[in-house]
Amino acid sequence: MQVATFCRMDHELVVTRRGSRSGLPITVAVHSTARGPAAGGCRIKQYPHWRDGVTDALRLSAAMTGKTTIAGLPLGGGKTVVAVPPGHVFDRRDLLLDIGDTIAFLDGRYATGPDVGTGPDDMAVIAERTTHVFCRPQSAGGSGDSSLHTAIGVVAALRAVCEQRFGTADLSGRSFAILGLGRVGAHVLRLLATEKAHLVAADVDDTRRDLAVRHGAAWTSPQDCLNAGVDVLVPAALGGLLTAATVPGLRCAAIAGPANNQLDEPATARLLHERGILWAPDVVVSAGGLIHATAVELLHETPEQVTARLHDIGTTLTRILQRAAAAATTPATVVDQLLAGDSI
Repeated sequence: MQVATFCRMDHELVVTRRGSRSGLPITVAVHSTARGPAAGGCRIKQYPHWRDGVTDALRLSAAMTGKTTIAGLPLGGGKTVVAVPPGHVFDRRDLLLDIGDTIAFLDGRYATGPDVGTGPDDMAVIAERTTHVFCRPQSAGGSGDSSLHTAIGVVAALRAVCEQRFGTADLSGRSFAILGLGRVGAHVLRLLATEKAHLVAADVDDTRRDLAVRHGAAWTSPQDCLNAGVDVLVPAALGGLLTAATVPGLRCAAIAGPANNQLDEPATARLLHERGILWAPDVVVSAGGLIHATAVELLHETPEQVTARLHDIGTTLTRILQRAAAAATTPATVVDQLLAGDSI
């Protein structure tokens, strides 16, 4: 197997290879194994150029190190990204086997799970080539779809945000705009509907409208959802949503959601702070699925231990928000301090 390996930025290792079956460029970025083997999802997505996929893998794997660290997991951060050329048609099984071969090459340094463009069934195929995989279907001995557990963690985070911003963790009667109704966003929608919250929802896929209406949410366009006058905006799609251009148009009091890398750059956290919008760092909010899957499949913890870890998302976020408020700084700054070695 021909593999190009190189170190870049503060990453331990980045591997990019052309799949022998699929011919597609596969990148695995290992950001850190200081706390334990790296873990992170497998993303299959269209990119204008394969180098854009490498850039995404670098960014996402670094975020995974933050996520595992803040969650208290004995794991590091990594990511797999397959850059599919626009309009390219490929054999999915061939690609998944190629991904498995690439991960097997790292010999336990990194394990993968689902991400954008992949799911539990795909992990079962990857597992034909490597044991370093999680979130396989339960029928295949895995922990199954992690999206519900991610959503459970999001709701725990929303309680913490509402308590900090509004003085109560009660979600009933609060208004939420859910931007993105994929697997995780759909679960968040259902859970918040159960809490009798007022909901606005949007997705680029208009077929999701029925799901939103069925759970009592007002359907709107993604742009109007982003700028909705609600208590909490819940970004549940792709990242890079919060920018110097979009922040001035926001009409929410707080932001907390499962989308990864919501800020286009660190300075945007300060823009939100200056506008009085409380932003909950996504490395904390979105950790539920990762916590559940890795705790079950990689760490072999008991159900009680896993449940405690999921509930700790809200506890951890509360401490971060309180510390930020006491120091009159941003939650993002507190997260940076924790990643630099501070105790919470």
